Amino acid sequence: MGRAEARQARQRGARRAKRAKPTGIRRFFTWRKLLGTFLGLCLLVMGAFFVIYLLVPVPSANAQAEMQSNVYKYSNGKILARTGKINREIVGLEKIPKDVQFTFVAAENKTFFKDNGVDFKGTARGLMNTLTGEGKQGGSTITQQYVKNYYLNQDQTVTRKLKELVISLKVDQKKEKSEILAGYINTSYYGRNAYGIQAAAQAYYRKDAKDLNVAEGAYLAALLQAPSQYDWAAASPTGKKLVTERWNYVLDNMVEEHWLDASVREGLKFPVPKTPKAAPGMEGQTGYLVDAANAELERQGISEEDIKAGGWTITLNIDEKRQKQLVKSVDKQLEEKLERKKDKADATVQAGATSVDPKTGHVVALYGGIGATEHWLSNATRRDYQPASTFKPVVLASALENGAETQDGEKIGLNTKYDGTSKRPVEGSDTPFAPENEDDQDYGPVTVQRATNSSINSVYAQMIVDVTPQKAKKTALDLGMKDGQGWPERPAMSLGTMGASTWDMAAAYATLDNHGKKVTPTIVKSAEHAVRKADPKDPIGDQVISREAADTVTKALTGVVSSGSGTNAAGDYSAAGKTGTSENNRSAWFVGYTPDLVTAVALFGEKPDGTGQVTLTDTVNEGRANGGGVPAKIWKQYTTGALDDEAAGDEFDLEVDESAIVEPDPTPSDSPSQTPSQSPSRSPEKTPSQTPSKSPTRTPTKDPTGTPSSTPSVTPSFSPPVEPGSGDPGRPNGNSVAKP
Repeated sequence: MGRAEARQARQRGARRAKRAKPTGIRRFFTWRKLLGTFLGLCLLVMGAFFVIYLLVPVPSANAQAEMQSNVYKYSNGKILARTGKINREIVGLEKIPKDVQFTFVAAENKTFFKDNGVDFKGTARGLMNTLTGEGKQGGSTITQQYVKNYYLNQDQTVTRKLKELVISLKVDQKKEKSEILAGYINTSYYGRNAYGIQAAAQAYYRKDAKDLNVAEGAYLAALLQAPSQYDWAAASPTGKKLVTERWNYVLDNMVEEHWLDASVREGLKFPVPKTPKAAPGMEGQTGYLVDAANAELERQGISEEDIKAGGWTITLNIDEKRQKQLVKSVDKQLEEKLERKKDKADATVQAGATSVDPKTGHVVALYGGIGATEHWLSNATRRDYQPASTFKPVVLASALENGAETQDGEKIGLNTKYDGTSKRPVEGSDTPFAPENEDDQDYGPVTVQRATNSSINSVYAQMIVDVTPQKAKKTALDLGMKDGQGWPERPAMSLGTMGASTWDMAAAYATLDNHGKKVTPTIVKSAEHAVRKADPKDPIGDQVISREAADTVTKALTGVVSSGSGTNAAGDYSAAGKTGTSENNRSAWFVGYTPDLVTAVALFGEKPDGTGQVTLTDTVNEGRANGGGVPAKIWKQYTTGALDDEAAGDEFDLEVDESAIVEPDPTPSDSPSQTPSQSPSRSPEKTPSQTPSKSPTRTPTKDPTGTPSSTPSVTPSFSPPVEPGSGDPGRPNGNSVAKP
């Protein structure tokens, strides 16, 4: 071999040696070492799991399976109610129709009859979400959910999930699938305080579990995913859509698994549940107060399931004296004048009220209706009726806050003059609107103060155009009203055409009373559990509108009580407020406040079965009901009794600009509104009906508001229709008339 060949051979050998012996960090990460490490870790995990499997026994039933009571207290510590007696009746699987059994399997775990009790992929995903703080994740089998319900708890921790996995494997080995399915169906929570399928069947369909059909079973199975959100009686439009989709999902899965004939599936219709009934012990206002407290705790992050599990001591901000005074006032001014059982018209009248301390944000009294066991839906928190002319102060607040100007360039204040001609077309709007004043009365040039006192539609329709509906809506939300359906950003919004609750309106007016600092009403003072407690937020928030704007609105509203449509609310205290009566007389409002107390009172016309809205006409009195009548009188009696002598003597501390020093309006000879003392003087006692007249000597006695423009948001399961010929403010040329 020559020198050249030898040199080349040495070089090839060196290269082979270099490839054969990794250097540096590569020496520690060869594929053999990585594979060995991985296998070692797998063996270690398997060994650890085996040890855990040996060490973790199947425990006895947990404390949640034998739930405690919740204790609810007034603000003074006196017990209001105890809840928590388990609404559950265990039924054997043989008493549950076979196809109903399959609905739960189809909804939660199609492989239930074949699997070993666990979903390793779903559990691993849940563990990762728990470790990363992303919350709980679906994927558990029926066996795992049964184990969680019966043996463990609802905590989202790694330890609990590992125990669930191990115990589920053992339970699946020791128990028959039928026993596990029965346990799951009987321990699950269905909402409406119903635990187990028998209680759920009674709560939703007023029948025993043995009498359920497959469509009803599919609804109950679908309900388990989100009992509160999917309860048809309280669900939002989105919630109804979601539960309907899940109902279809359950039935389609049954067809896929050959548990239901496709032909039978095609003929099934969604089985709308019965309206809810309160549990025993929730009579009178108690059920409404407890329900409002529970809803607030849920908003604070305490799950409905956790609350229902019991063990909580919940102290409310409800003042026992004021609460009783509110009930007494409604009874005296309304209920004693009605014959609900004998008169079908009287049976349609519903009352609701919310009272708030503006300095603390505490809800000190609440009236939800004739009784929680008779009328489940709380009239204090429902949002399916229009607030009507009680929205007008929000428009004024927005104009003042935004420095809005009239079409002539004049800055809007209480002395600003507007044309009060009935059916006057608004100027400067892309959407034509020409609202009619009450009784089609023409007022001529009037100040904003006078327009507020007499609730003149044409003035406020123009004002919302001047400030813009968009800015007015923003102010409403800033003050505390809630967004949702029924907020057309058009001039008709000035007449209060959206849906709102007495709780919402009390929040908005409390913010005005609190000089523009946001007030978020809160009913829960404290909520403590043996191992944790709720963390309520401060009800008093930031300055959302300027003090000057808020105080100027208050100044305007004192005129409504002293010389406008709200004189029935006047008493030995400083007061501001606004009346409101919706189109077709479906709702009548008075929202008012003193320096120390804000209260929203409303009457609603509702079909006795809760399926629609009706007029209040010829109910509390012959002819129309109005906000300056019964609602204002309830407000006055309550406020008089609720304020102590010191609070009754408080005066409003207002900071207003010069525009709030109102000059008197001229008194046109043909204006019917120059005798405001007649406005609210109509007795709620039944008197001969007064037909609306255009006579110049007649004083308007109703409060202007708007016509429904769209479906209201939230609670109810029906939409208020627009009466034929009433004029729909949601349409470009709708002429809406509001009544005081």
